[in-house]
Amino acid sequence: MKYDLEDAELLTLLDLNGCLFWCNNGFWVKIAACKVDKDKFRPHGINYSLTLHDRNNTRILGFDNAHAIPKRGRRPKKYTGRIVTWDHVHKQERVERYLFSSASQLLDDFWKSVNEIVDG
Repeated sequence: MKYDLEDAELLTLLDLNGCLFWCNNGFWVKIAACKVDKDKFRPHGINYSLTLHDRNNTRILGFDNAHAIPKRGRRPKKYTGRIVTWDHVHKQERVERYLFSSASQLLDDFWKSVNEIVDG
């Protein structure tokens, strides 16, 4: 069977599903990734969650697409418009939009952020 580069990158991410990695200073990483039907929220057809936890099991970093990000505004919440963005990054209490381009870029961005925190 012949795969193109994009398929190989996706298979790498999917193969990491359920993996735990222990890092320096008590940090640890959990990766979850599975294929889903493509839709407007997950046009790449992947449901993923890549998280970094501290020694107290507190998530301090997470790349995922589990829920939309509400738009922040001054109006009461029920009147605030939303930008429906599913790919995002949790940096402790902050949630920021993440522009998913490929499975390999996701892994690169995640591990770069992990290394900055663990080694920083």
